[in-house]
Amino acid sequence: MASYAAFLRGVNLGSNRRVSGDELRAIFTRLGFRDVDAFRTSGNVVFDADRAPVAKTRARIEAALADTLGHEVMVFLRSARELNAIAVHEPFGAKLVRASKGKLQVSLLADKPAAGPRNKVLDLAGDDDRLAFGPRELFWLPSGGTRDSALDMKTIEKLLGPTTMRTKGTVEQLVAKYFA
Repeated sequence: MASYAAFLRGVNLGSNRRVSGDELRAIFTRLGFRDVDAFRTSGNVVFDADRAPVAKTRARIEAALADTLGHEVMVFLRSARELNAIAVHEPFGAKLVRASKGKLQVSLLADKPAAGPRNKVLDLAGDDDRLAFGPRELFWLPSGGTRDSALDMKTIEKLLGPTTMRTKGTVEQLVAKYFA
């Protein structure tokens, strides 16, 4: 048995892509997962599953979501151990985070990026937009609101592939509630 969180990309962003926590719990329960719960309304689902290759589990979830919701939904899976590591990781000093008017963001990546794309992404960083990598995460500390940033997110996605973003605070709260 393994505990996971699935972070869904592209749900609850527009009026035609709304899905409730109850709907998500039902979809994951139909797949045979246990102790299923939805965390917040931004597409975060926590569950226990029999040990299986992560790619296979992710593909099952993506297929079920597409069948039920009528559109493709990318899923980024992280184990309880991986989430605990993300929650305690401090890619920027605490003083720097406190001094920022922005919230520390975590972009979850599908795969570990190669050195070339990683370096190109890090070249986009500056004093207003600090960037650092975890194993399959990109940490971003904007100096203000994410919408006010000049960081070229389209270029980052071209280099790293699709991502889904949460605040680090959301990840920490999810870990505290389910995996502490």
